[in-house]
Amino acid sequence: MNIRIANISLDTTDTVIRKLFSPYGIVDSAEVSRNPLNGRSLRNGLVDMPVQAQARQAIVSLDKTVLDGKVITVNELPAEFY
Repeated sequence: MNIRIANISLDTTDTVIRKLFSPYGIVDSAEVSRNPLNGRSLRNGLVDMPVQAQARQAIVSLDKTVLDGKVITVNELPAEFY
């Protein structure tokens, strides 16, 4: 399942996102979305978790929590976006 994390700090890295989601299960990928022209963070990230039950638990547990000083929004990325 693909998961979107919104409102992340400019300081948040791929590694931080992976560590945040790893306690909930298998994480295939975790990355900060970046501007292709300058490499700067777009203040959101994407996580792919292959086990749907684990992904749903991560979404419920992490939505509206604080990461690197910012309240993040975590939700399933609709299929039309991947």
